[in-house]
Amino acid sequence: MKITKLGHCCLVVEEKGIRILTDPGAYSDAPNEVKNIDIVLITHEHQDHLHVESLKKVIANNPEVRIFTNSGVAKILDKEGIKYELLEDTQSITVKDILIKGFGTMHADIYKTIVPVVNTGYFIQNRFFYPGDALYDPKKKIEILALPVAGPWMKLSEAIDYAKKLKPEKCFPVHEGMLREDRLGPVHRIPAQELGKVGIEFTSLLSGGEIDYK
Repeated sequence: MKITKLGHCCLVVEEKGIRILTDPGAYSDAPNEVKNIDIVLITHEHQDHLHVESLKKVIANNPEVRIFTNSGVAKILDKEGIKYELLEDTQSITVKDILIKGFGTMHADIYKTIVPVVNTGYFIQNRFFYPGDALYDPKKKIEILALPVAGPWMKLSEAIDYAKKLKPEKCFPVHEGMLREDRLGPVHRIPAQELGKVGIEFTSLLSGGEIDYK
């Protein structure tokens, strides 16, 4: 499984010849040009995960692409006339031998006056879990975890404890697109330091970088 980071939470996941794009949001321009995408997964409706104009360009570049998401995002896509298929908590789909399961229902709390939106994490091929904006435990063995490390809804200590709870074999950082890349030191260095102590391999991954998990 090869994972390429296009910024923040926008990833290209390649497995068995299938290319999956996650969360084409406003913190990355790269989705506008990416091609040969079979599937788009959208975890929730916030603009750093769903930038409608970027999604339209993805569709224009990949006219056969299938979009999977939840009922919250669906309302936005309906207004835009964008076709999609629902894939929510407890649901699963198999596309060309690639299994994708939905986990979780709500975005993590940002503040008591802000109503959480629907958030669905996605587990790909029983190997890779991308939780979106929630520290959700799918209660399954996880080989690879996309670990949120920054944001208005979390602290770095919570990210580290979340990874320790899930016990993935390997993980890499996401959801730090609101930070300057030249100032990512603590949110990459500290998880690597602390998770390494418990046998979890943390690999720093910047926008444009890729990791090939054999």
